[in-house]
Amino acid sequence: MCLTCGCSDADSVRITNVNHRTRDHGHDHSHGHDHGHAAGPAHADDTATRLVTIEQDLLAKNDDLAAYNRGWLAERDMAALNLMSSPGAGKTSLLERTIREAPAGRTLCVIEGDQETLFDADRIRATGAPVVQINTGAGCHLDADMLHRGLVALDPPEGSLLFVENVGNLVCPALFDLGEAAKVVIISVTEGDDKPLKYPHMFAAADLVIINKMDLLPYVDFDVERCAADARSLRPGVTVLSLSVRTGEGIDAWFVWLDAV
Repeated sequence: MCLTCGCSDADSVRITNVNHRTRDHGHDHSHGHDHGHAAGPAHADDTATRLVTIEQDLLAKNDDLAAYNRGWLAERDMAALNLMSSPGAGKTSLLERTIREAPAGRTLCVIEGDQETLFDADRIRATGAPVVQINTGAGCHLDADMLHRGLVALDPPEGSLLFVENVGNLVCPALFDLGEAAKVVIISVTEGDDKPLKYPHMFAAADLVIINKMDLLPYVDFDVERCAADARSLRPGVTVLSLSVRTGEGIDAWFVWLDAV
């Protein structure tokens, strides 16, 4: 069990290249997790200290592999974007519209993260973009090891822009560096404008905040200015874009931002 958040270990992770419908049930022996189960009796204070140490070791190993991923991507003139949100905020819909409408020239590819199913990866495959699905089992986030394995399965062409759709929640994904160029946090107006202050670690890590479903703004109680101000109180100067994936309102600003990545 991962001691950082209590989710399951790497044994339950599945990597599926949806383009070829092949599945890797094995383990990457060169970059495995060490989930460090403590053995033997211990006093409560000793156990707490040991758990903190193991958690720090796990995050340090993740950061080392994230640095490897970052170098791997840089050698191929690639950039990866880590898309994070709660379930239903519109990550997959944003990717579908982006792939279909982005200016030609750069190959767009996707690594999908979800606990179960190939639903989102099948939606991406229908756009024609190369995609690999990572199923985490009970795991609530992607980590650098999973991304490494996904990159091996995807084998993206040089110069690509890689979108990594993380598992849907606003807590643990913020803790794990994947080797990405930027973290993009997506919220929708249906979730409430208090999310930045309720989930400060996520918004403090954000390089871009997207407020989605603006077409529903007249029907919900959501203060766009408050949400943006709260996000910037946690990450000063962070770019906040308001858009509607469904109608296309504001989508051009997203493409401008992507062009600079």
